[in-house]
Amino acid sequence: MHTNRRPEPPDGSPKNPPVRSRLARRGRTLLSSALRGAAYATGAGLVGLGFWLIEQRL
Repeated sequence: MHTNRRPEPPDGSPKNPPVRSRLARRGRTLLSSALRGAAYATGAGLVGLGFWLIEQRL
């Protein structure tokens, strides 16, 4: 399984980098998750609209 974890920083570097740098490194993952969520929401909305239209015709 693929992991997005980076190797441990070399000795002498801070163990807890600032939040901004952590978010910058995880930007691609956050964007991917947001796009996936938007796709699921759009699909669920279209399915719901389709069922609503079918009910209206019955």
